[in-house]
Amino acid sequence: MAYDLDQLAKEARAAFAAAADAAAVEELRIRYLGSKGMLKDVMAAIKDVSADQKREYGQRANQLKEAVTQAHEEAKARTASAVAKGPSLDITKPGVAHMPGREHPVMATIREISAILERAGFKPEEGPEVEDPFHNFDALNIPPGHPARGEEDNFFLQQSGPDGTMRPVDRLLRSQTSTIQIRALEKYGVPVRISACGRCYRPDSVDATHHYMFHQIEILAVDKGLTLRDLRGVIEYFVKEYFGPETKFRFRPHYFPFTEISAEIDISSKQFKKEWLELGGCGVVDPNVLKAVGVDPEVYTGFAWGLGIERMFMLRHGVDDIRHFLDNDVRFLHQF
Repeated sequence: MAYDLDQLAKEARAAFAAAADAAAVEELRIRYLGSKGMLKDVMAAIKDVSADQKREYGQRANQLKEAVTQAHEEAKARTASAVAKGPSLDITKPGVAHMPGREHPVMATIREISAILERAGFKPEEGPEVEDPFHNFDALNIPPGHPARGEEDNFFLQQSGPDGTMRPVDRLLRSQTSTIQIRALEKYGVPVRISACGRCYRPDSVDATHHYMFHQIEILAVDKGLTLRDLRGVIEYFVKEYFGPETKFRFRPHYFPFTEISAEIDISSKQFKKEWLELGGCGVVDPNVLKAVGVDPEVYTGFAWGLGIERMFMLRHGVDDIRHFLDNDVRFLHQF
């Protein structure tokens, strides 16, 4: 294909001269000088020129490239200069205030409680949020047929089959952080002292005190000779560290499948107008739980308790609705 090189040079100079901004200059650079640009085609067309004209054509093509390159450089400098000569910054104008970020109340509570428990000798431990029935139920003395294994209390997972239909799989979102206790016993054996914290999932109706996703923190201690008295000492240390030295607590009999002696923990102080408020659950580890991970309950005993992170924060700060933690309302978050 033959090109009118003089006409091309004229058009390119005019186009670059008319470019109003850097974006237009860049678009023209790609059109003329890019890897698939017009000058690439001009140089490739030399193969179609007769032998006696190749030398002259090559010289003129190089002159065209130099002219277009110069036009591009001039346009680039001109548009850059125009930007530099734009409106100046008025440093006397007041700035725009930006609201600073901060740690979420839930994360701050997790950090604080974990630090208290670590001072008491409990090593922080984590575990998977997607669990199998053994760690979520069987090892925690929740056998098949137990009401706590029903679909109304758990999020069971499904996967797509070959025909596209959804089929259940042997996995669920953990309903409690007690699963981490089992994994810690499998990992470390005995003796063991750990704290376990993380998200839990249950298909609860969302209201002021319930949510389908919440955070728990638990402790587990297994060793020779541990008793309910040891558990009581740890709880006393924790409530006084977190809620204040004047805080009182009591045990109220309860039932949990994974503890043999089970109780709810209630606390009271001037902060709560001396009312007794529920804190969490605790107990002596059931022998069946120890047997599930190969620990001899005739030799070792243990204790455990669990708390809701959101509930801890709500009790201490007087928050009356758990939904605030997930609303992303900075008016709430910046109060703490």
